[in-house]
Amino acid sequence: MSELAIAIDNLTRTFRAPHGETKRAVDGLSLHVERGEMVGLLGPNGAGKTSTAKILMTVLLPTSGSVRVLGHDVVSEAQTVRRLTGVILGGDAGLYARLSAWDNLSLFADLYGIPYREQKKRIPKLLDLVGLLGNERKRVESFSRGMKQRLHIARGLLHDPQVVILDEPSNGIDPVGARELRALIKDQVREGRTVLLTTHYMFEADEMCDRVAIIRGGKKIAEGTPESLKKQTEGQVVLTVHTSGVAKECMARLRQLPGVNSVTLSERGAVQVLDVQSGQQTDVTAAVLAELRDVGILQVLKHEPTLEDAYVSLVSGGGK
Repeated sequence: MSELAIAIDNLTRTFRAPHGETKRAVDGLSLHVERGEMVGLLGPNGAGKTSTAKILMTVLLPTSGSVRVLGHDVVSEAQTVRRLTGVILGGDAGLYARLSAWDNLSLFADLYGIPYREQKKRIPKLLDLVGLLGNERKRVESFSRGMKQRLHIARGLLHDPQVVILDEPSNGIDPVGARELRALIKDQVREGRTVLLTTHYMFEADEMCDRVAIIRGGKKIAEGTPESLKKQTEGQVVLTVHTSGVAKECMARLRQLPGVNSVTLSERGAVQVLDVQSGQQTDVTAAVLAELRDVGILQVLKHEPTLEDAYVSLVSGGGK
């Protein structure tokens, strides 16, 4: 068997809570990623995704367990792991706003120890790759969110890493820019890089990842291809209602309806989007609409479960 790109075995990370009790951010997590694979790490806020990513980045130390990148231990061989790993974060963190895009990359290239002659070749290629050639002399503070994300990618690839950790790469970017970023990331995987992606966008993980691992409370609760996870909800039905004025009491009653597995409510502007997931071959449409008789219903849709629906079902424990 070929050497794993990422090998996480029985990883635990504890921390001291404000009131003095010890809590586990990561609790016995194991995850193996093959070379050239793109794996998504999914989970709700506080699930342990960021702690796991920071341990891989050598920013945090594990409390127990083993974490290796291309066979190198993240604790005893941290310097080697940093050379092999590229980290691409979102937002303004990690960029110098008053410097130009070129100067940002030049600064980080110096920190990576890349010779100046090599920088003169590599930086223009990376700027062209991420679509910033022509804007390289502009200050980063004038960049849009999407342009900053492109610069983050160029920075993360500066030292030609074999493993890339992506943290919410398209968060806050317009749909066109996000699509272009996803295409760029997929190109990197095709070139042989290994990518670990954390994201809240299920369609992004569905489109891009070879496998996904779902964690909750620091523990892995599911792992597989997007298709295999969706098959776990085979036969279930998702009812989506675009509405307004749904109160907490109504949500509580919906969750108690026979056959209902999960109920989620999200806001899209002035419209509430209610997703009700039911059990095997159970049609709860009439019962749900009866509960919503006193609120405004704009649209009702039924569909087969998506990866997001499978995720919601798994994270909520498949029950109420």
